[in-house]
Amino acid sequence: MADSILNGKRVLAVDDEADVLDTLEDLLDDYDGLVLDTAKDYDTGYHLLRSWTYDAVILDIMGVRGYDLLNAAVHLGFPTVMLTAHAFSAEDLKRSIKLGAHAYIPKEKMADLPEFLEDVLTLGHRSNLKQMFLRLGGMFNKKFGSRWMESEQAFWDRVTSGSYEPMPVILKK
Repeated sequence: MADSILNGKRVLAVDDEADVLDTLEDLLDDYDGLVLDTAKDYDTGYHLLRSWTYDAVILDIMGVRGYDLLNAAVHLGFPTVMLTAHAFSAEDLKRSIKLGAHAYIPKEKMADLPEFLEDVLTLGHRSNLKQMFLRLGGMFNKKFGSRWMESEQAFWDRVTSGSYEPMPVILKK
């Protein structure tokens, strides 16, 4: 696509569902010079993370040890988007944010992924989270209930206002 920040970028997508990877390839195919590396399992995804420099990483949560890959991607400095269907919950959203994800997108919104990736590449981390909530906040409220943020209001206020900065995290087994 003409004049997109995605032109000439290298992106890694890790998902155990081949149809999801095919859809991502279709969505990103029109961007000039964009290289999309794909993996269907943790081992291949981890190997690719350690072998290349990525402008962005897209990770499923379930089936590919997505949180372990998120931890590795964040520590390597790669902006990361979590793309999920089965782990679409308030708890997984919070965990993804706390581990350093730049966005958390339900697979039913996968068609909008190029716009989220453009945000990830042009906005700062905190602004990414704020923009994500502007786009998906209504969907989160519908799925999780209108009062889902109340038990941790201070945390969610920082995230939605764009003032949240994740702390470094080391996952324990």
